[in-house]
Amino acid sequence: MSRSPLARLLEHASHHRRRVALASACSITNKVFDLAPPILIGAAIDVVVAQEESFLAGLGVTDVMSQLWILALATVVVWALESVFEYAFAVLWRNLAQTVEHELRMEAWGHIQSLEMAYFEDESTGGLLALLNDDVNQLERFLDVGANQLLQVGTTVVVVGAMFFAAEWRLALIAFLPVPFVLWGSFRFQSRIAPRYMVVREKVSDLSALLANSLGGIATTKSFTAEERETARLNAASEAYREANREAIKLSSAFVPLIRMVIVVGFTATLVYGGHLATTGALNVGVYSILVFLTQRLLWPLTRLGETLDLLQRAMASTERILTLLAVKPTIEGGTVALGQPIEGALEFRDVTFQYPSAPTPTLSSLSIAIGAGETVAIVGSTGSGKSTLVKLLLRFYEYGEGAITFDGQDIRTVDLASLRRSIGVVSQDVFLFHGTVKDNVAFGRPDATDEEVWDALRAAEAEGFVRGLAHGLETVVGERGQKLSGGQRQRLSIARAVLKDPPILILDEATSAVDNETEAAIQRSMTTLSQDRTALVIAHRLSTVRDADRIYVLDAGRVSAVGTHDELVSAGGVYARMWSVQTGEPA
Repeated sequence: MSRSPLARLLEHASHHRRRVALASACSITNKVFDLAPPILIGAAIDVVVAQEESFLAGLGVTDVMSQLWILALATVVVWALESVFEYAFAVLWRNLAQTVEHELRMEAWGHIQSLEMAYFEDESTGGLLALLNDDVNQLERFLDVGANQLLQVGTTVVVVGAMFFAAEWRLALIAFLPVPFVLWGSFRFQSRIAPRYMVVREKVSDLSALLANSLGGIATTKSFTAEERETARLNAASEAYREANREAIKLSSAFVPLIRMVIVVGFTATLVYGGHLATTGALNVGVYSILVFLTQRLLWPLTRLGETLDLLQRAMASTERILTLLAVKPTIEGGTVALGQPIEGALEFRDVTFQYPSAPTPTLSSLSIAIGAGETVAIVGSTGSGKSTLVKLLLRFYEYGEGAITFDGQDIRTVDLASLRRSIGVVSQDVFLFHGTVKDNVAFGRPDATDEEVWDALRAAEAEGFVRGLAHGLETVVGERGQKLSGGQRQRLSIARAVLKDPPILILDEATSAVDNETEAAIQRSMTTLSQDRTALVIAHRLSTVRDADRIYVLDAGRVSAVGTHDELVSAGGVYARMWSVQTGEPA
């Protein structure tokens, strides 16, 4: 049988045991002092009624006013200590909640980054954002409030129970009569509400995924005047979330009224039977007053048990989702071998076969490509021939099946992932810039780079001119995904980022396919400079960008159909010659 989310969470946060124990001790101590005022009130009534024969008089203080002053002083001390421990548990629990929230979020984020790219094909960005934000926050809310409430309810039951049985056991039985029914109802409520809150968490994840997707495609929505359709989709997801919450609210809202009716039976029974004992002289009037007050202190907090369990179940549903994510094992793990120094940059794909999990047929079939150190090799082919897949496999974003990929003669599966990826620079068609400054993005691979080094990289990428023309130069914020810049400007910053990283292997993946001719020419000059004295793998659709490559591999349906220089391939006819003819208008 699988363990409960609470047990798994406690094990996961076991390094906080001391802090939990200290916060719990403060909660319990605060509740003990909180239960003292009814005792002091009962003692005051005893003084007023019995005067020189009161309980305090029996301790040697016979003067009535002296007894009252003693009780007044005790009241001040008790309230002061209650306040001190209330402050202490509030600070401890809230800081603990923030710490656990931070640790879980960072652990989940670190784990997400360790997962292979195939995992993200089945998970939405919005769903993961909901887990990292809202699910983690649900746990923080419970630790902030609910944990203290549960401890204080438990403390109340133990302390008040002991006092009742010490004073009058028959009255204690009556006062505690509702407790078993309350506990049974609480556990029953817990078992029924848990699956409903799991549905709520799933619906909020779906809603977050849709919001993230729609925001990312807002330009497309506007260009197709599809605002109403997107609003309808969001309305449906939001309505599903509301309906899931409605089902949970329907059950959680019924708990307190039902429990209150059970509790009132115990309170009225204590009031009547205790009053009967007091009027017949079987029970001291002061003790009767204490027990009546304590009955209210005992039973009334149980009405809040539903709210506390509500917080608990929301937190446990979120905890289950978080811990389930953390239990996902990466299928791609790095080796332990570091690349030898100096890195030469020789690459080889030897009989590599690869098939995407969702694809019906292999994308690459027994593919072999050899790239010597310092060579510039181009990969061309029609859409879907497997060109970009080579890059993903080389970076180990995906795990290939048969064959081997070697880097300076070492199988990349034995190489440390960080060592492997640090040695490769990628300039792709789909440029991603982070929301930050120009400098932040260019120096992403080398955050310790100086401004002068950043300017040198921009100069090499022919980006210095437009950056100096920006309002704040290097400190200009580029916007989310670099939306404040043109496509060509983003591409040049991507090249500058690769220049500054200075990797021994450079991969240019369709780097000029989405820019105008003038920008393409500037980028081409930058890439020519960048590829000197290093191994370059150029993946291109525009054949004009690979004419000077040392060797060109033509892919067709995941296999190498031809290899040679540009002139050799044009002369030989075939796929490459037809592609060249289509792009240039020259006869093949």
